[in-house]
Amino acid sequence: MGTSRDAAPSAGELAAELLGAMAYGELSAFGRLSFDSRYAPTLHDRSVLAKIAVGAYGNFALLSDRLAEMGLDPEEAMLPFQRSFDHFHERTKPGDWFESVMKAYVIDTVSSDFYRAVAAFLDPTTQQFVDRVAAPDQATEVLRVLLRRALADDPRLASRLALWGRRLVGEALTQAQRVGMEHPQLGPTLKSGGDARAAVKRLTGELAERHSRRMTALGLTA
Repeated sequence: MGTSRDAAPSAGELAAELLGAMAYGELSAFGRLSFDSRYAPTLHDRSVLAKIAVGAYGNFALLSDRLAEMGLDPEEAMLPFQRSFDHFHERTKPGDWFESVMKAYVIDTVSSDFYRAVAAFLDPTTQQFVDRVAAPDQATEVLRVLLRRALADDPRLASRLALWGRRLVGEALTQAQRVGMEHPQLGPTLKSGGDARAAVKRLTGELAERHSRRMTALGLTA
């Protein structure tokens, strides 16, 4: 899927890069959420996180099918992103249930913002598909409700979760920058042109601002 420095990537190559990144993100989310559900304080909470994990696997299946329809091997499309995604999750292992829920919420929302921003520069069919898969859904709201409930039950969690959220978004934005620079065709430069590094920096700034608004809505300091 790589392109030479002298040749502009085709729309198909760009779509393959984005869908490959999304597919591996959803596959790793399925494994992570399934594993993290062990932290749940009740069986109900465990079942809630397990259901979200199933949804992530459903998204992975949709993305894999779409890649196959494009004549691509889903595994080959995902491989370029495996190392960086895995390293990110190694650096951000949650210590308990509350940190697991916060991580799921931050990664879900920041990833959604990133993928949809990139898709805006692709063909309308791919853009609509990405919007459908990556758009905030019931799982996002469930995670938000879990966080609000936890903070209401124990206000002392606020400072710890705010700190954890800042660490997570810092790591997530670094990850977005890394993906954008290692795969510059994913950067928002297709229509505007210009320097890929500057474009990625602008995008991560927008992602940080949206994250800040979500944290404020939870009563946390971003």
